[in-house]
Amino acid sequence: MRQEFVDVLVIGAGPSGCVSASYLHNNGVKVKVVEKTKFPRLVVGESLIPRVMDHFDEAGLFEALDAMNFEKKLGARFIRGEEICVFDFSNKFSEGWDWTWQVPRADFDNTLAQEVIRKGIDLEFESEVLAVEFNGSDSITTVKDKEGNTKEIHAKFIIDSSGYGRVLPRLLDLDTPSKLDPHSSIFTHVKDVNRPEGEEGTLISFDILETEVWLWVIPFSNGNTSLGVVGPTEFINSLSTNKDNAEALKNAIQLSEYYIKRFGGVDFLFEPVKLENYSRSVKKMYGNGFALTGNSSEFLDPVFSSGVAFATESGMLSAKLIHRQLQGEKIDWEVEFTQYMKSGIGVFTTYVKEWYTGNLQTLFFHQPENPEVKRKICAVLAGYVWDQENPFVKKHDNVIKNMAHLLRLEQEQRTIKNPE
Repeated sequence: MRQEFVDVLVIGAGPSGCVSASYLHNNGVKVKVVEKTKFPRLVVGESLIPRVMDHFDEAGLFEALDAMNFEKKLGARFIRGEEICVFDFSNKFSEGWDWTWQVPRADFDNTLAQEVIRKGIDLEFESEVLAVEFNGSDSITTVKDKEGNTKEIHAKFIIDSSGYGRVLPRLLDLDTPSKLDPHSSIFTHVKDVNRPEGEEGTLISFDILETEVWLWVIPFSNGNTSLGVVGPTEFINSLSTNKDNAEALKNAIQLSEYYIKRFGGVDFLFEPVKLENYSRSVKKMYGNGFALTGNSSEFLDPVFSSGVAFATESGMLSAKLIHRQLQGEKIDWEVEFTQYMKSGIGVFTTYVKEWYTGNLQTLFFHQPENPEVKRKICAVLAGYVWDQENPFVKKHDNVIKNMAHLLRLEQEQRTIKNPE
């Protein structure tokens, strides 16, 4: 059997894999990337948050992405009936990027992969990982290419950035149930023929149909728009009596008073895709000779677009730690990787949970707005969830529910004093 020898094997050529591979290559590490699919390929996760820009910039990938002229995302809008809450990333508590992109992921991921190849990194498409054997931190990974030929890749470390493929969690029995309630989504793209001029036509929006059900609208610079519905799995399944994803998404659009005219009669560009019970977790995020990044480890929920940010954060962090380890430094992976990542994931997990309880929505739509509270929440939504100076990060466990409780009490008192 043919054999290859590298310092680091990266499984998966999505944003996480490309960031880690590019960083390692830039620092003189011999790295190889294997990707099961052929690019470009359809994938969800089209709304980014500003924190990812730090990673693309540091990995030397920003210029290639910027040249694609993807739609700029300057904030996000949340709609609930006639109530509207807009977050502006330039008006946030934490320092950092104040914009990012809205992207067709097929084009975005392919741009990343092609830039990685241009840099001279060995990236092999349509190569499937069949087995992995560890000897201490060294590993031998059996890979099958598109012609059916197998080979062994010897590496000193593996980064699993395989996303929903979850290669190492599957092979090493690392999967564990998510702590989030089961939700599902259905999405597609449309030619946005009724797109309004100006900001209204480009602004990413989340239209709340019920407390736990919402529609996403993500306009792209190519004239297309991504449409998706998210909700409890039981509700999503009830949108079609015969499990027809197109019928289900059309019925969801009918529930949106804000968007029914814009999208009610628009044809779908591809058969809508369903992601059922999408939240994922793992028993551990690293082991002797490997690290799990991106959706291979944790995936929470699309409501705050955190998926790619955690993917690139973990991809960049694992690459830095591996580089130091290969230079002979002893790394405390539990502290520097797991505990660090879990702290940020914990913040976003709280926000996702409090979104679905309705507590966070109470803060979003309360009038009059509290500008300081909004700036601190905006920093979290921008992905700066490790900023302990932000009380909405540091005290995330209680601050949202406590503040929502106080706002409801105030509303009850006003109602008592001024009954209609």
